[in-house]
Amino acid sequence: MPRSALDFLVGTLFFGLSLLLLSDFVRAADRRPPLRPSQTAAALPPVTESATQIASYDLDAKLDVTEHRLSGRETIRFVNHSTGPLTELWFHLYLNAFKNDKTLFLRSPFGAGRSGDKAHEYGYIDVKHMFWVEQNQRDLWPDRDRHSPDDPDDETDLRVPLPEPLAAGQMLTLELEFEDKLPEIVERMGYSGSFHFLGQWFPKLARLEPSGQFAHFAFHAQSEFYADFGDYDVALDVPEAYVVGASGSLVAERHEQGRKHLHYHVDNVHDFAWTAWDHFQIRRERIADTDVSVLFPPHQDRNAEAELDSVRFALPHFNALYGRYPYPTLTLVHPPESASNAGGMEYPTLITTGGPWFSTLGGGHFIDVVTTHELGHQWFYGLCASNEHNFPFLDEGLNSYAEAEALEARFGLGSVFDGYGLSVSSTALNRAISAARGGDEPVAEGAADFASFRNLGALVYSRTATIMTTLARVYGEPQLRHALGRYARQFRFAHPTPSDFSNVLKDELGQDAATVSSRALFERGTVDYLVRDISNAPETAAAGVFDGPNGRQQKKPEPVHSPNQYTSRVVVYRHGSLELPVDIELICEDGSRAFQHWDGHGFTHNVDHSGPSRVVAVRVDPEQRILLDDDFSNNAISIEGGSAPRALERTLYVAQTLLGGLGP
Repeated sequence: MPRSALDFLVGTLFFGLSLLLLSDFVRAADRRPPLRPSQTAAALPPVTESATQIASYDLDAKLDVTEHRLSGRETIRFVNHSTGPLTELWFHLYLNAFKNDKTLFLRSPFGAGRSGDKAHEYGYIDVKHMFWVEQNQRDLWPDRDRHSPDDPDDETDLRVPLPEPLAAGQMLTLELEFEDKLPEIVERMGYSGSFHFLGQWFPKLARLEPSGQFAHFAFHAQSEFYADFGDYDVALDVPEAYVVGASGSLVAERHEQGRKHLHYHVDNVHDFAWTAWDHFQIRRERIADTDVSVLFPPHQDRNAEAELDSVRFALPHFNALYGRYPYPTLTLVHPPESASNAGGMEYPTLITTGGPWFSTLGGGHFIDVVTTHELGHQWFYGLCASNEHNFPFLDEGLNSYAEAEALEARFGLGSVFDGYGLSVSSTALNRAISAARGGDEPVAEGAADFASFRNLGALVYSRTATIMTTLARVYGEPQLRHALGRYARQFRFAHPTPSDFSNVLKDELGQDAATVSSRALFERGTVDYLVRDISNAPETAAAGVFDGPNGRQQKKPEPVHSPNQYTSRVVVYRHGSLELPVDIELICEDGSRAFQHWDGHGFTHNVDHSGPSRVVAVRVDPEQRILLDDDFSNNAISIEGGSAPRALERTLYVAQTLLGGLGP
């Protein structure tokens, strides 16, 4: 989200100019091909009702809003769910990312990840002790590693050796005491004035893989989170005047000596976040059997209504596609403009939105976009819980496709912007953002491996969505919808991997689609269909020397005046490694049209045609199914005018330059 109203206004102006320049391109990307005939789909699998409880937390926290400090106590119940004994534990201390400007997070030359901001007031987490209850309250913390592996300036990924092995299937209980010093808002953590947002605020165990290895990593500015499921029981102590929003359900509340004591509980999640501010306004509504709360700044009622409107549509829509949302509550937090860096983020049962008071004006669906996107994360981040550090495309990428599909189901082709005679869809915007960077890096690489967050955004978010849209248009929207529905249900609470996703695509769309997806995601796969020449020759009577039953005969060529039959040939080329089937349209001089299909295999394809009229124009992929095509401008040719107008290429260059400045 933009960092200030001025940033938002400037971004909107550039966005509007980009739409003007992109008008022809957008219309091309927004052409809706007729759906391919749908095969009878197998029934979707039932959803798993609960997760295996591996890491559960009891948390007790008191917030000092004057000093911006939090004192906390924590009990962790952890089960070794791997097949072998454990000799160590790994902890994420995410808050230490803001301890000084030498941490891995803040020393990034690209700024602090998504927002680009550094810390102004630093923050950290200070663990006082870590008692192993079953080992006579032995304190494990003094034996911890003092810094992240191979990084003496970072303390966000710490190893704690165990004095005794923890056998497979055995549980341990840890009791911790810690203190947080909150930074001024950096991304999703800290304070701005009296507003406080607490994400990744407590010592948290890394995810234990079935192999017995912990999926631990230092907190990188481009990366997010990965953890085991468990139950969370959380007690919060805040000033009485503060309004609190939190993951889970409020089960008890009491007031004492000017303080408010709140008790929250939530099962089957892998994180807990909360916020407190003395200026929050509240809207509540029951939507799709879920108690929805919106916390928002004063005088932003229009934004709150837009956010509720988005949930009214998207929650039942996602329920139908990806399985019922299993939690009784959903909380939306719209931070104040001074804390805009806390906006646009997801946690189990709690999402943050954002934007200034005028966000709903002028034809832009910006509030709807961010709300729908963050809500979609409840499935691909929250319930599937794939490894966001190693394979962010499984969350951000699939969720960007889900967001685009939902917004276009709701708003049609004006799903991002619809005003001043212009409209643009999420699909067109994703195509524009990703087109210029498709060959830079693999989509399916680790978040910290991308050259910049701009590349991560263009590839993980926009290009993954464009890959999915291309698969839908080529192999069938119902088939892809069924595949994603099966994936989200089958791997609920299961931490799926890229191979899990690929296997589902192969089963539902076929081996060719799975191969295209794998090459596009893992191998920088690209495709560009193009046509260069049209050849026409009149068909004439046979001429020359022929052997027959009566000996040799010579036939002289007959003069050609008005031939009534032509033989035509067009050569279509495929550049790149993605072998996608494509339709080719031939347009004849008499106005007739003919279509041929190429399975995409090989690098050239001869299109031969015979008829009473010359072929004068050709269009490859006339229904714009293949949005991964690098260059639409070379898909068409005519005898009179040559290739498609060069003006379109200049328009795309300028527009993509402007969009590159905005980012996803």
